[in-house]
Amino acid sequence: MKPIPVVFHIGPLQIHTYGIGLAITFWFGYRYFFRRCEKSGYPLQWIPRCFFWVVVNAIIGARAVHVIANYHFYAQNPGDIFAIWHGGLSSFGGLALGIATGIYHVRRYAKGTSALQGLDLIAPVLMASWGLGRLLGPQLMIAGGGRPTTAWYGMEYAGQVGKRLPAPIFQSIESFAVFGLLLILERRVRTSGVPNGMILAGLFAFWGAARFLDELLWLDVNPPFDAVEVTGIIMSIGGFIAMAILWSKRKERKAPGSQLEEAMTSLSPEDAGATDPE
Repeated sequence: MKPIPVVFHIGPLQIHTYGIGLAITFWFGYRYFFRRCEKSGYPLQWIPRCFFWVVVNAIIGARAVHVIANYHFYAQNPGDIFAIWHGGLSSFGGLALGIATGIYHVRRYAKGTSALQGLDLIAPVLMASWGLGRLLGPQLMIAGGGRPTTAWYGMEYAGQVGKRLPAPIFQSIESFAVFGLLLILERRVRTSGVPNGMILAGLFAFWGAARFLDELLWLDVNPPFDAVEVTGIIMSIGGFIAMAILWSKRKERKAPGSQLEEAMTSLSPEDAGATDPE
């Protein structure tokens, strides 16, 4: 397949396809998060303000980490530091600053909602948005492909020579798979008495492993392990450990008849006899 145009013009206005994809993704994330909050009975007034600053700070964090990781290039090309339309956003940087911003707004504006409750609520939103964003972002940007390949499913990307692994498509598929796992985990948590934080821990566990495999299999051209692979595996291990700890702290739900039995055994002999017929 030939590369999709990464830029087009409407009169004198230059439009970057990559930017349109990100805008659609942010809109989807906002609507989905608002709907989840509404269905769960959480307050809604704080969400627009929170989401705006989460988006802004996520972009700042993602770009900052990318620039730091590629310091030598940007030291020689400082004019490219803010050229995000050419790509270059670190998912880990965006996640870190975006989550920190979300925690701040929940604690300040969403009274009665704990930070972990809010993070559990938004974790599936992050994965669904990430899956959509890989298709509407890196898939449509300059140099968006993975390793060179001769496979039939290889694609041509602007700024890259020859066919490349369609890494953004692979990442989108795995992200929606993680999204499905989080929804299953969320359903299980509702009936098992697990403390808040389990869905967030699941996101770190599953997505960290996926990011590690992304770099190892499709993106990392120069082994050994790079920073993304190391960060991904640390996130995954930490997430699984957190899940195990939270699961061990779950409150077992009693069977329907056990609560009545417990109540009867707690009655004094006089109380129990009062109900017996003479």
